[in-house]
Amino acid sequence: MEVRELTCLVCPVGCRARVRVEGGRAVAWEGLECRAGEEYVRREVELPLRDFFTVVRVRGGGVVPVRSTGPIPRERLLEASRELAGLEVEGPIRVGEVLVRNLLGMGVDVVATGEVEG
Repeated sequence: MEVRELTCLVCPVGCRARVRVEGGRAVAWEGLECRAGEEYVRREVELPLRDFFTVVRVRGGGVVPVRSTGPIPRERLLEASRELAGLEVEGPIRVGEVLVRNLLGMGVDVVATGEVEG
């Protein structure tokens, strides 16, 4: 058995939770004020996900900001960053343009959040 302390990020209250973890699963918690917090700590222990933002190089100089179309597993953030570090795209790039489909087989695309003229 393991006990983790987490700060809930669902609302501005920022409850400090003590979570009992057994076999990689949240089995009990205390210190939360709402059910949304309970769901948050369960997900954070069992399958932590993160939104993914970075920049991609543009051929000829510069970068374009990008993001994933959905959250990705926290433990794959570095792998995703490395994958995109080697990518170079050709301008022009428009907001919302898909630059990478199905990033690392995770079921999310990488889209431009800025524009670059060609």
